[in-house]
Amino acid sequence: MERALAEARAAALRGEVPIGAVMVRAGEVIAAAGNRTRQDADPTAHAEMLVLRAAAQRLGTDRLSDCDLYVTLEPCTMCAGAIAWARLRRVYYGAADPKGGAVESGVRFFAQATCHHVPELYGGLAEAECAELLRAFFRERR
Repeated sequence: MERALAEARAAALRGEVPIGAVMVRAGEVIAAAGNRTRQDADPTAHAEMLVLRAAAQRLGTDRLSDCDLYVTLEPCTMCAGAIAWARLRRVYYGAADPKGGAVESGVRFFAQATCHHVPELYGGLAEAECAELLRAFFRERR
């Protein structure tokens, strides 16, 4: 999670919402990114989406069933859908997102009968630090 936090901090320095993600396979980091929605002018450039794409490209497959995702904020519905399609093994996330999250909040994507793959889910990793990074970012902009 520390690497994901570093990616989130780097995103904040670029003016992006400070969310970072890391994809791990067999103990090795195979992709890492922070949000780039503004930089890339791409509303889908969430940290999770970026590492899913990079990991799939690096491994040459759309099935990442032996990979684990670490992300600083609870994934949104778009990212949860991509996680299910990629068939990730585990998702570890920091802060819950009552407003836009889709794992333990909102639509609870993985609890839906129509969700075809459910990864193991672990929330609350470095939760206080992840949440404070986001609060500080938005506090500075208000």
